[in-house]
Amino acid sequence: MAQGSGSASRATAALGLALLLCLLLAHAADAATYTVGDSGGWTFNTASWTRGKRFRAGDVLVFRYSPSVHNVVAVSVAGYNGCSAPRGSRTYTSGNDRITLARGSNYFICSIAGHCQAGMKIAVVAA
Repeated sequence: MAQGSGSASRATAALGLALLLCLLLAHAADAATYTVGDSGGWTFNTASWTRGKRFRAGDVLVFRYSPSVHNVVAVSVAGYNGCSAPRGSRTYTSGNDRITLARGSNYFICSIAGHCQAGMKIAVVAA
């Protein structure tokens, strides 16, 4: 009897793992990819770019910009409102950054002096 129950437990665990994998893959397949600023890319006056778009957790934002003059920093609401990147903030500098949205509010700024104040920031709410 001990042999049979061990085999059944492994089969049940394998089935559970397979179902979990299917659910994860289905969620990833639903994710959309958005280029921030559309054809203009990540630049000044992009704060209104999110209007009319519906974002979901798992969607990917692509930030395209010249890395010699801009960056992308993931910040808190305070960092967004104050155009400041606290020490330890995640900074992206490739010029072609892909960032997966978390559920809830996601805030991004350019931390180069004066850029955020000139509108180089976005707030994205993902359902």
